[in-house]
Amino acid sequence: MVAGIAAAIAQRQTEVRDVLAAVTPGGGKSLLPVIMGAALMRAGLIDRICWIVPRDSLRRQAEEAFADPRWREALGHGIALRAAENGRDPCRGLQGYVTTYQAVAAAPGLHLQEFRRHRYLLAVDELHHLPAVFDTDTATAAEDETSWSRSILPLLESAAARLLMSGTLERADGRPILWLPYRAPQGVRRVREIDFKAPGWAIVGYSRRQALAEKAILPVTFGAMDGSATWLDAERTTRSVDALSRAGENTRDALFTALRTGFAQAMLREAYRSCREHRAKRRAAGNGHDGAGLGKLLVIAPDQETARNYLDTLRGWMPGAQAGRMAQIAISERRDAQEVVAAFRLRPEPAVLVSVAMAYEGLDAPAISHVACLTHIRSRPWLEQAIARATRVDPHAGAYEQQRALIYHPSDALFERFRQMVETQQGTRAMVKTRRQHELPFDRTADAEPEIIPLESNATALRFAVVAPGPDFGSPPPHGTGGKAAEREPRTPSVLEHHLRQRIGQIVAAQVIEDQDNNLVAEGPVSYHTYNAVLKRCMGKARSEMTLAELEATVGWLERNRISDHLHLIADDPQYRWSSRRKTRGAGSVTAFSKPSRRGPPSGTVKPAS
Repeated sequence: MVAGIAAAIAQRQTEVRDVLAAVTPGGGKSLLPVIMGAALMRAGLIDRICWIVPRDSLRRQAEEAFADPRWREALGHGIALRAAENGRDPCRGLQGYVTTYQAVAAAPGLHLQEFRRHRYLLAVDELHHLPAVFDTDTATAAEDETSWSRSILPLLESAAARLLMSGTLERADGRPILWLPYRAPQGVRRVREIDFKAPGWAIVGYSRRQALAEKAILPVTFGAMDGSATWLDAERTTRSVDALSRAGENTRDALFTALRTGFAQAMLREAYRSCREHRAKRRAAGNGHDGAGLGKLLVIAPDQETARNYLDTLRGWMPGAQAGRMAQIAISERRDAQEVVAAFRLRPEPAVLVSVAMAYEGLDAPAISHVACLTHIRSRPWLEQAIARATRVDPHAGAYEQQRALIYHPSDALFERFRQMVETQQGTRAMVKTRRQHELPFDRTADAEPEIIPLESNATALRFAVVAPGPDFGSPPPHGTGGKAAEREPRTPSVLEHHLRQRIGQIVAAQVIEDQDNNLVAEGPVSYHTYNAVLKRCMGKARSEMTLAELEATVGWLERNRISDHLHLIADDPQYRWSSRRKTRGAGSVTAFSKPSRRGPPSGTVKPAS
């Protein structure tokens, strides 16, 4: 449907410039910007594409969608987007860039200037995160969703065309969503509906029922676990429930306790055993010869401290040689979080990922077959995103009928109501609901946590047969983690840039060592810092600002030339002198250059910067 709309826009057959795609989570909306961008750019209606995603871990996935060779061939496009930081020239010679809500809010003027210089298709992912803004709104903090909306709104106004995507068209707080056309409420009914006939709009719906009928997503099997819990309340009185499913007004405190005590460990063990058994069966059936198609486990924890405890527990159940590589954690305080998420998506290992919120929304990892939903968030949009991590069809896991999506969760009344909604979900109408006091008593983990002290909890029932233990969870594939699995990792622009920068750094370092060992420099310092400064003068800019083509040219130049031939270029460079003083503070002044290097004029065709 989006392809037809894009074709109509490209052929000037419609005045539509806003496309809203309400696609059930896991329904393949990451390909929509590729389809629409290719059509509009081929027709000359846009020059660039900007794709805004809600979190940094999704930027690479957006790059991969445009780099996918199958879709490049099918659509006949050569468009490439790069994951951009808030720096000058975010596209770097390519046809667009990927950024995040937070990045736009941090530098709104930079992005707006870029939109005013070019005709952009703006693709906004998971639009429901952005509430509509009014003159009476005030942003309470930089990370507030309203501040994101205020920063992105000028980009929406300046874009030549807009593609707005979401897996849900309602917000837990009942507020309208940014930019969407709503009908005026009728009478006394508190219902807010999308105006499907708004001028200039095309609205595409792809419900869970449609996706299942077309085998675009997997059906979900829920594993509900019940249990008891005991805690001390704010007055330090002992409270308890015999069953989470009958906790009533104590659900919030009981669930908070259960997720941090014995109940969580029992539920985690069942999810782990089930996934291990699934992987063993897949391997015995002859699948996964290169580590693909076996299935993986995603564990969603309530907070970062508990996530670390879950990781320790999981690793304790694995053989020592496997634990470190098979189970990993991705939380915001870890610097390697993005790399861990990427490895979980693209490689056979790790097979278990523990996260809080970083890896649940938009994570495109078809290998996930099991999710342990150990969280107390109960808003419908959030849970829809969480279960969708396991509903993607894995092309390496055999026939559709052989695949499964298994969600383990606490058996509380709130999750049960959500489960019933999933089973009956249809349509794309967004409504503002009058929330009763006993409904959805909490929606987030980071707002007010209960003032209680968890004491203990126990799992008492699981609604399907307990899976028996299987062989070692992470038996390595015969060919290790390389081979075909490594070849499947897309070479996106940001990955190529990173590799080229690393390559340049390696060549520079090698020349420094060679010149030091062989006494090839008669005068002046020989250091990595010095050679980097010379290279920057030779090439006209720092490699952190170079385009892909410029990085490739720099590698070629370094393979033909010696940096030491050009040391004279920084003889009178005040910036180099200042930075050198900082690096050598307390070690004396910087040696001055009195004459050019002994090797004579520069070779090659690169001219020094003036």
